[in-house]
Amino acid sequence: MGATASTTGAARGGRGARERILQAAQELFYTRGIHATGVAALIEAAHVSPRTFYVHFPTKNALVEEYLRRFESEKSIAAEAELEREDLPPTQRLLAIFAPVEGDPLALIRGCPFHNAVIEGAGELPEVARLAERHKQAFRDRLVATASEAGAADPEALGRQLAVIFEGANALAASCNDAEAFTDARRAAKTLLDSALSAAPGG
Repeated sequence: MGATASTTGAARGGRGARERILQAAQELFYTRGIHATGVAALIEAAHVSPRTFYVHFPTKNALVEEYLRRFESEKSIAAEAELEREDLPPTQRLLAIFAPVEGDPLALIRGCPFHNAVIEGAGELPEVARLAERHKQAFRDRLVATASEAGAADPEALGRQLAVIFEGANALAASCNDAEAFTDARRAAKTLLDSALSAAPGG
């Protein structure tokens, strides 16, 4: 009896508890939404006690913020990570971000976790809004840098325009649960890219 209780306690706490909580947040916040996911559901999914949960994350908002930070430090958003590929030339990296989401074709398209968090926050989560703004600016900066590497005539303009197309495709795909938005976005992006390259000296 005592051994069973001890084993259960180790499973519900211990050094892996924080990681299990973050893994639960990553899955539930993204698939169900932040507001729809209560602390009780997170505790159950992470197999931790309420006390252990609050030791690691004093508030649910603190967990939301750490959930978003992990997309910057440990687990990049798949489409955005295409800009870092070394096996593709810059022009192809710029188009690769528009690849349709892979996975279960019956699963709902959820779009960008930062966008979703800001919308759900509705102005009440200023730190979440700050994290999202920082992430989006960093993404635009990477697009501009890649456009410059590709030889675009005006990499600043091209990078910002591609960011608008990308964000619009994400929002539309999520709103309509239709991955075809990425196909249309890629065509529009290629038109912009071709124009920007042809306008460059020597293009």
